[in-house]
Amino acid sequence: MSPTAESLDVSRETFERLAAFAALLEKWNPRINLVARSTISTLWERHVRDSLQVFQLLDYPADHWADLGSGGGFPGLVVAICAAEAGNPARVTLVESDQRKATFLRTVLRELSIPGQVIARRIETLDPLQADILSARALSDLSQLLSFAERHLAPGGSCLFPKGKNWESEVQTACEAWQFSYDAIPSITESDAVILKIRGLARV
Repeated sequence: MSPTAESLDVSRETFERLAAFAALLEKWNPRINLVARSTISTLWERHVRDSLQVFQLLDYPADHWADLGSGGGFPGLVVAICAAEAGNPARVTLVESDQRKATFLRTVLRELSIPGQVIARRIETLDPLQADILSARALSDLSQLLSFAERHLAPGGSCLFPKGKNWESEVQTACEAWQFSYDAIPSITESDAVILKIRGLARV
């Protein structure tokens, strides 16, 4: 069944921008492999809705959302599209070291008239981003993500990290080096997957 604004719980304007983004991704994907080709047929469920559920966990006004390893724009571009209408977060930064993917991200922002910044550098080389919300999807294990968060998360900020069925073992391993509180919110797009909402990060 084709998605609609109602089925995704977004406005018609946001849905039209999401559809335009999806069309651009399908156009560019054969050249630079933004997402696995096997997932193009389920693009809306596998990638768009999966990213929307991350955005919808933002439950307070935020100044700055930074998405690490944005790749084809999930969840970062979806967040930027939703934020353009909602005004929350106030600004969105997409970090993607692959220059071709960064060019795609900039193209989508420009063609859809969406505010946002793309930084085409490696995460560990950046000056601290001071992000109120930090997201990353399919980038690395939780321990590595928390080391990025230590550098780039503003005091009092939150992390939103989608994780698959092995999330509990990743949390257990991360707790050897880190203290943090977390909620594991069940994914609506994949059984056994969760979005980890993490706060209060500190080294052990």
